[in-house]
Amino acid sequence: MVRDSLAERCILVTGASSGIGAATVRRVASDGADVALLARREGRLRELADDVAEEFDVATHVVPADVSDPAQVAAAVESTVETLGSLDGVVVNAGLGRGDDVETMTDDEYRTMMDVNVDGAFYTARESLSYLRESAGILVFIGSFAGQYPRPSNPVYAATKWWLRGFAMSLSGQVGGEEVGVTVVNPTEVRSEFGSEEGESFEDRFDPGEVTEPEEVADAVAFALAQEPPTMINDIDVYRRDKFGGF
Repeated sequence: MVRDSLAERCILVTGASSGIGAATVRRVASDGADVALLARREGRLRELADDVAEEFDVATHVVPADVSDPAQVAAAVESTVETLGSLDGVVVNAGLGRGDDVETMTDDEYRTMMDVNVDGAFYTARESLSYLRESAGILVFIGSFAGQYPRPSNPVYAATKWWLRGFAMSLSGQVGGEEVGVTVVNPTEVRSEFGSEEGESFEDRFDPGEVTEPEEVADAVAFALAQEPPTMINDIDVYRRDKFGGF
């Protein structure tokens, strides 16, 4: 069964200050959900929170935090429940890429990807599960094409996304009987700020209409969040149509 909207639901989105995260905030708010916005850039979070609160007449909660810090994640989840009253869905979106070639990758590049993409996903899931059990809620992980197929351009980034997908699937086996849904949404290239830390962002690299837009991924996330027990969406692949041409 699928709900017509997310009204009276509370959704927490990590990496909410831009790209897929920001688009997801707007999408779930347009469906009536109250939303908690988690990222490190507090100014951008507050601007977005004010915009969606005014446009969609929903409650918002800004929780500046670094997902690689377990204490900050725990405090953010607790603050969300205290402020908004429940936790019905969590979107584990925070992630990044660093470096490229394994032989030249620095310790800092390697560690940063592991800290955010792997540890951050674990901490967010761990702190959210008890509340999602209470609400029969849904945990959505933003995976990647790189977590399903080889990515020669950055094997370590790919490995973090393979880990995330394996963790999500196995976690689903552990908590699915308690009516917690777990979904992985796997995009290919998305026109966003991804890559800006290393130089040219995907937003600058690709023209509109050339690859997937953040709003299209957000639509998939909202569809997953709208499922009612006993149903969940396991995997959603959001690929650009020519993605397999290189194979």
